[in-house]
Amino acid sequence: MVILFGGRSTEHEISLLSARNVYRALDRQRFEPLLIGIDKQGRWRLEAESTLEAAHGDPRQVSLDARAPLVNAAILRRQDVVIPMLHGTFGEDGTIQGLLELAQVAYVGAGVLGSAIGMDKDVAKRLLRDAGIPIVDFRVVTTHQFRRDLQACLGQGEDLGYPLFCKPANAGSSVGVTRVARASDLAAALATALTFDRKALLERAVDAREIECAVLGNDEPLASTPGEIVLSHPDGFYSYAAKYVDAGGSTFQIPADLPPSGIERVRALSVATFRALELEGMARVDFFLDRKTGALSVNEVNTIPGFTALSGYPKMWEASGLPLPALVTRLIDLAIERRDVRREMAISPPT
Repeated sequence: MVILFGGRSTEHEISLLSARNVYRALDRQRFEPLLIGIDKQGRWRLEAESTLEAAHGDPRQVSLDARAPLVNAAILRRQDVVIPMLHGTFGEDGTIQGLLELAQVAYVGAGVLGSAIGMDKDVAKRLLRDAGIPIVDFRVVTTHQFRRDLQACLGQGEDLGYPLFCKPANAGSSVGVTRVARASDLAAALATALTFDRKALLERAVDAREIECAVLGNDEPLASTPGEIVLSHPDGFYSYAAKYVDAGGSTFQIPADLPPSGIERVRALSVATFRALELEGMARVDFFLDRKTGALSVNEVNTIPGFTALSGYPKMWEASGLPLPALVTRLIDLAIERRDVRREMAISPPT
């Protein structure tokens, strides 16, 4: 089996931190891992165990081994299952999933469609809205619109009101996210977001608690005990620094301080979101809980959630009675189950 990590996205370093924890939790009685790192130029390298053992602490200090031998992606065809610990673009967006489908290899996580939907916050929100699942009001600005008619783009912000958040539609780990307090700051925020993607999402700011819930399964997904992000970082939101760099930037409280009815509401909406977005294997569903009204809204999903020492997904399952080694094994079994079902499907018309 293969653990695949690194990649060309802005979340390259976080991927190494996640891969390290998955590698250490792997059941060596059942699985013999092959470690493949994808560098920032897209080259595939056969990494040694020491690469992942060194991947801990500040993500800015971790890296692949530039001396590791190059390998061809064809190596995947000789493997039983792949765990893609690739966060962000070119890993979480359906691209690597398409390659693995062509290679007919079992892989952990959502398929091509679900991965692409989950990565695109614009498309995901539209589907959730159509499914009757509550979301926060949003607008979208494309690179083309930004260059053609800036005033019209700024008008989108006026429609939502201030403060608002501006973020790349296809990115993660809060990369490129700006909290925009006034209209005069929106153009710069859009320019930042559009550095990372061709679509920028504008979203009305909500004075809200941030609740998360982990989902696991294929056709019969289950939701974990939810947790809550408690912020103390000066950025004022769950930024990259608050997540991964500053140890005191945030804490994760499990279970979330909610009444039993609130917990069940989060769990039910998590499963409904998982189904609406055609997800499989795993996902973390993030919510806003309005402090004034108590309204619960889905913020986004992560189809390859973090598995770092600080990440909520494995912590929520551990609190739900499924420790990390058992969780990793379950994810692999779900991947093999899905592959076996697909192998039974006809690939050519009847004669």
